[in-house]
Amino acid sequence: MDAKTLTQYYADAPPTIVRLAIRPHFEALEKREKEAAYYGARVILRQVSPESEAIYDFIISLHRACKGDWLKLQKEASISDDDLKSFLYYAAQFLGNLGNYKGFGDSKFIPRCPPETIEKLASVVPVAAECLRKAKVGSSGFYATTENPAKMHLGFIDKGHLSAYYPDSPDITQEEIQLISDFMATKDLSAENTRLQKTRDGDFRLLVASGLAKPPPEGSDAGDESIFELDGKLKGKKLELVFGDYIEEMAKVALHIKKAGLNAANSTQKQMMDQYAKSFGGGSMKAFKESQKLWVKDLGPVVETNIGFIESYRDPAGVRAEWEGLVAVVNKERTKAFQKLVDAAPPMIAQLPWSKDFEKDVFTAPDFTSLEVLTFNSSGMPAGINIPNFDEIRQEIGFKNVSLGNVLSAKPPNEPIPFIRTEDLELYQNNRDQAFEVQVGIHELLGHGTGKLLQESSPGEYNFDIKNPPVSPISHKPCATYYKPGQTWRSVFGEISASYEECRAECVAMALCCDFGILKIFGFGDGTENLNTKAGEVLYASYLSMARAGVVAVEFWDPKSQKWGQAHMQARFSILKTFLEAGEDFAKLEYTKEDLSDLTIKIDKEKIPTVGRKAVEGYLQKLHVYKSTADLEEGRKLYDQMTHVDEWWGTKVREEVIRKKLPRKAFVQANTLEEGGDIVLKEYEATCEGMIESWADREV
Repeated sequence: MDAKTLTQYYADAPPTIVRLAIRPHFEALEKREKEAAYYGARVILRQVSPESEAIYDFIISLHRACKGDWLKLQKEASISDDDLKSFLYYAAQFLGNLGNYKGFGDSKFIPRCPPETIEKLASVVPVAAECLRKAKVGSSGFYATTENPAKMHLGFIDKGHLSAYYPDSPDITQEEIQLISDFMATKDLSAENTRLQKTRDGDFRLLVASGLAKPPPEGSDAGDESIFELDGKLKGKKLELVFGDYIEEMAKVALHIKKAGLNAANSTQKQMMDQYAKSFGGGSMKAFKESQKLWVKDLGPVVETNIGFIESYRDPAGVRAEWEGLVAVVNKERTKAFQKLVDAAPPMIAQLPWSKDFEKDVFTAPDFTSLEVLTFNSSGMPAGINIPNFDEIRQEIGFKNVSLGNVLSAKPPNEPIPFIRTEDLELYQNNRDQAFEVQVGIHELLGHGTGKLLQESSPGEYNFDIKNPPVSPISHKPCATYYKPGQTWRSVFGEISASYEECRAECVAMALCCDFGILKIFGFGDGTENLNTKAGEVLYASYLSMARAGVVAVEFWDPKSQKWGQAHMQARFSILKTFLEAGEDFAKLEYTKEDLSDLTIKIDKEKIPTVGRKAVEGYLQKLHVYKSTADLEEGRKLYDQMTHVDEWWGTKVREEVIRKKLPRKAFVQANTLEEGGDIVLKEYEATCEGMIESWADREV
């Protein structure tokens, strides 16, 4: 790896650290609503890379040894001011991502200080020295994998990348992973809470996250079976279910979840906690699905929480999920606006570019709340959530939408905004937050919340007329594909499923934010279509924001591996291409300099409701119908085409994007402590030192 390429992997200097403000909302809670426990972070660390947990322990051990007095440690280790700064920058970014690969981008980041700095710090703290030794075992630890640059990115192991979802399996292939997934579908086994290991003799071990080292007495999701004979291309090989992955963490989580049930506000919450405990203790995804059904039914709680193996963005196969845990307080005033959006949803759904054949028979109004986050334990913090991700629950029972208010509002002062024209900059700065809130609201409720999967739910049982299937609005022929028994959206579309679905939801947001009635619901305008009003400014800022995101997205495309490293950014790049290909000079990139240093985005504001919306809806229709009908062949062809990065984008534009890139926000989160019989909130400075202290206080 050459020196210029290596600089792309350096930790941000400095990282952008912001405090996740929560105190007024926390103080309004009753005592029993304030109690929280913090476990599970180590699960995430082990899901990221083999060395992440040891690096975490290295950072925390240094903090504890010096009691937060980093200048004292600097003197003892005889390191320079710059080297101390570089280490603290790295440590803060590491904790903000819960691992040494970016939670948003999946590429490794490394310290700017030389390896000698790390060695010197370790030399004065024996515990840290042992952590450093562990971090180096079988990996490059803190620094670059120069012998195999592909390992600087998460992905399939047989493509040279790294994935901790397939531990100690250097020769496992993408095809084998898919074959195991197909086999699991025949046994009605879910993959979200598992990792997959290939043994030296070619057999496979399915590592199940559980607080027990063996299946629970009542049996596992697979019944009494734990060893399966494989067939087809894997004939002669075996798959063994091995319980007890993350055993210590899962046992602690199950115990504290049971304790939380004692403070449940109602019987639904109590049952939900019991199912959580059964899932995390015994490794049952069926129990987890039951917990999610109950979570959807628990409407309007004062304190909202969800926990488990949720999102599959980081598994290259798109089926295994990262652990995360959310605790948040409902913002009642802001929630009222979202409830109006829910109430108005049915006529909005009717505007979308597909017939009722491709939409759920009945729209089940979800709980849509604005939350102020106390803690979000994950590798990255989203601005909004629409879960559960299980289509059978979404279609039969429903889902919940949440907008994370203090995540949306947290931003550093005076942040530069590249690629926006000077004449658009003031409007963009004044309206981007409101535009983003509208986008997130529509994306979560009407993006992820819409659509029907044509399914054979069990042999001979269909949720559509198999004799007279729906006619595709694209081919104008009866649909010939659908989901077979045991198949899910994730299992069929595999590694492209996460990004594809984010793209579909983003397109829904881009289409429906053109509706001035929706903008009125959010408090912008009177519902009259007029681009020269506040509502028009918010709409314009929405399209500028999406176009700008599409430009900066190429940072997350790796030219060496020719792969995308972030699902949302891959989606946004394809939407920018949709804008640029809309015709009628709707959107274009402007520049006069050969090096693109003056590159900006120009969108014809007057054409957004017509040309822009029409182009987005054309793309959206294809995305949606291919998803609804399990048409992987056409869906992949479309998405590969729209997310293809040619030489101009991958070299000239990407170089300018990287030159102007801004550090991604890292959030300092508060902790709760018991003092004098009360639960109090401890907040931290928005600094590298504050970030480290906040994690040290959690004692995970």
